[in-house]
Amino acid sequence: MSSLTAAFSPPTLTSRPAAGAHHIAILLATYNGAEMLPAQLDSIARQTHQDWSLLVSDDGSHDDTRKIVRAFAAQLPDKRIALIRGPRQGSAQNFLSLLRAAGRVPYVAFADQDDVWFDDKLARAISQLSPSAHPAIYGSATMITDQDLHPLRPSIAFKRPTSFQNALVQNVAGGNTMVVNRMALDALQPASQLAKRIVAHDWWCYQMVTGMGGMMIYDPVPSLLYRQHQENQIGANDTLKARLSRLKRLVRGEFSQWREAHFEALIAAEKWLSNDANLTLSCCAQLKSNRIGKRISSLQESGLYRQTVFGSAALRLATLIGRV
Repeated sequence: MSSLTAAFSPPTLTSRPAAGAHHIAILLATYNGAEMLPAQLDSIARQTHQDWSLLVSDDGSHDDTRKIVRAFAAQLPDKRIALIRGPRQGSAQNFLSLLRAAGRVPYVAFADQDDVWFDDKLARAISQLSPSAHPAIYGSATMITDQDLHPLRPSIAFKRPTSFQNALVQNVAGGNTMVVNRMALDALQPASQLAKRIVAHDWWCYQMVTGMGGMMIYDPVPSLLYRQHQENQIGANDTLKARLSRLKRLVRGEFSQWREAHFEALIAAEKWLSNDANLTLSCCAQLKSNRIGKRISSLQESGLYRQTVFGSAALRLATLIGRV
C-alpha cells in the first residue's frame, strides 16, 4: 500500500527498510508545477530500474501539484510515495531538506518537476555507481528541448576531468541528472544543515563529494529531456546568448556572491573535507587580494579550472577584476 500522506506530515520513507541494496529514493522538489509534472511522474514510473521510492517536497503550490502527486500515488499502490511540506526558502533549501528527509537509503536521485527522464536513467546511474567503494555522485549530459519537449540539442559534453578544483568554480551536471551513493550521503546529509546560503544544491554536492576525496562520475550521454521554458532559462548555458548573460553576472559580482556563499558552506563543513581540499580553500581566500599580481598567482597555485575555453577566459577575467 502506498505510503503517501493524506496531508502534509513528517517524512515517511524511513518508516520501512529500503527494498534492496540498489534502492533509490527519488527526491522531487515541487512548486506550482501542475502543468509539466505529470510527464515527469510518468517517466519515473517507466524506469527500467524499479527499486525506487519517491519523496516529494512541495514548497507551497497554489495549483494542482499536490493533487497530481496524490493521484500518481494512487495509481502505484505498491510504491512508497510520500508528500511533505517544503521549507519555503527557495529551491536549494527545498532539495537539502529532502536530502535529510530521505534517511539512510542506499542512493538518492534528485528530480525536477518539469523534465522527462529516459527509461534507463536510474539503471545507467546504478551501473556506474555500484562498483565504487568510495563516496561518489553520478551526473550526465541532457537533451535540451523546447517547452513542448521537441529536442533542440544535447547539452555540452564536458571533457576535462572532474575534481574539487573544477567544482569550486563550476558545476558540470544538473541536479536533475544526479544520483548519489550512501558513502557520499553519510557526509552530505549532516553537512547540509550548515549550507544555509548556497544557491544551488547540485553545485554544492559536486563540491562536497570531490572535496571529501570522492568522485564525480560524468556521463556524456544524455539521461533526460531538459525542458527549457521561461522559469528555468538560467539553466541553459550552452548558447552565446546564455554565456554573455552569465558574463554580465560575473562582471556585476553575482558569481562572486554565489562563490562566497558556497565557500562559506564548505568551510563550515571542513571536518568532512580532505586536507588537500581545505588547503585549496585557504589558497582561494587570496583570490580577492587587493594586489592583482597576488590574485593571479593565487589562481595558479589553487589549480582552479573550468571546462571550456570560454569558461577559462571568464575565470581569468573574474580574477583580474576581483570578481571571482
